[in-house]
Amino acid sequence: MLSTRLLNICITSFCKSRDLAKAEAVIVDGIRLDILPDVVTYNALVDAYCRIVGLDAAYSILQRMREAGITPDVVTYNSLIAGAARRCLLSRVLDFFDEMLRAGIRPDVWSYNTLMHCFFKVGKPDEANAIFRDIILSDFLPCATTFNIMLNGLCKNGYINNALMLFRNLEHHGFVPQLVTCNILINGLCKARRLRAARKILRELGESGIEPNSITYTTVMKCCLMSKQYQQGLEIMSLMKNKGYAFDGFSYCTIISALVKTGRMEEANSYIEEMMTNGIELDLVSYNTLINWYCKEGDLETAYKLLHEIEKGGLECDKYTHTIIINGLCKAGNIECALRHLEYMCTMGFDSNVVAFNCLIDGLCKSGQIDRAIKLFESMEVRDSFAYTSLVCNLCKVKRYKCAAKLLLSCLKDGMKVLRSARRAVLDGLRGSGLIHEANKLKLELRMAQILH
Repeated sequence: MLSTRLLNICITSFCKSRDLAKAEAVIVDGIRLDILPDVVTYNALVDAYCRIVGLDAAYSILQRMREAGITPDVVTYNSLIAGAARRCLLSRVLDFFDEMLRAGIRPDVWSYNTLMHCFFKVGKPDEANAIFRDIILSDFLPCATTFNIMLNGLCKNGYINNALMLFRNLEHHGFVPQLVTCNILINGLCKARRLRAARKILRELGESGIEPNSITYTTVMKCCLMSKQYQQGLEIMSLMKNKGYAFDGFSYCTIISALVKTGRMEEANSYIEEMMTNGIELDLVSYNTLINWYCKEGDLETAYKLLHEIEKGGLECDKYTHTIIINGLCKAGNIECALRHLEYMCTMGFDSNVVAFNCLIDGLCKSGQIDRAIKLFESMEVRDSFAYTSLVCNLCKVKRYKCAAKLLLSCLKDGMKVLRSARRAVLDGLRGSGLIHEANKLKLELRMAQILH
């Protein structure tokens, strides 16, 4: 037997599959069969139009509702508020909220949750905190989502200490955190490089009887590796493997990179093989990590094979990919190939790649081709302090102190910083060569450049 409930189920299904034309057709057919839509029917449409078409199209449905004698309710406005919040349109969120109040529709906890979330998204944590206080002090019952939004918003806006204090305060008042809540806090702590605090939450999570998932372990593992706590990171990795959790391509490459940095080449190679065996589809970041690993190993042939594999697979190499190759060629002493690769890189539209130029300048200097390094340096459109420092130090090594002094002064006048050791090397070199007057003059000019910049 046909009913409005069945009508709503059909419309909701079409809306979920993003087929709004069929959803609208079902409403027309229902009316023709004397099955009239209700507020639930139109609420499904409002939500779908917010997600698929836009806010204005969704808002226009309210007029259709009124023409059909149906009054919008809190769910209707919650959908509009959520749609505006997804697009970070705070003014529209506040307009919908105000309209709902003027219509005599009482907001519920989800209305306030969405408003609070939007304030956090647009960087207004004080306003979000005020909403949170209103929820706590009113007769609304905050749900786990309320606390999760608050903790996530505080973490993302840099208030990690406040998030931790709130978490402890909630625990003190009997709130039992779920896994998603702990994951939010652990992620925030890890991004703030608060590894010890993150590991403490992880340990407490296990003690409470809640089993951490792969997201929990991966977050802490990556933080350990990024903080150069390689042993701790690898221990978590081993724990994940024992529990049967699968790694994604990024996790594999993070592990491989850490193993390389700690000199554990055989283990790194075994993870590369395991990754390939498991059929992990690599993204560009993963490819770059592997190319870097092979370059450090001196296996440039395999690095180039991976480069061709990227291009053949439809991915576009970025400037970091080519820079890794150039650096690997320079380390191997193959300067001519590195220069040719730089030219190829420029023809591909990657201009102003300072890091690639820096690698070549350093490589040319170490191979005794200081004049070519200077020429390459002068051809750079953009230079950084590393380029200046590298060339200054290498000029000092070949005892070309006057040239180094001129370059050093030029760097400081451009408002860039050079390592103190480089300055000292130039001054000591001038004095050691008997150029006392030049050294004193340079020292005075350096001091003036510092004052001016």
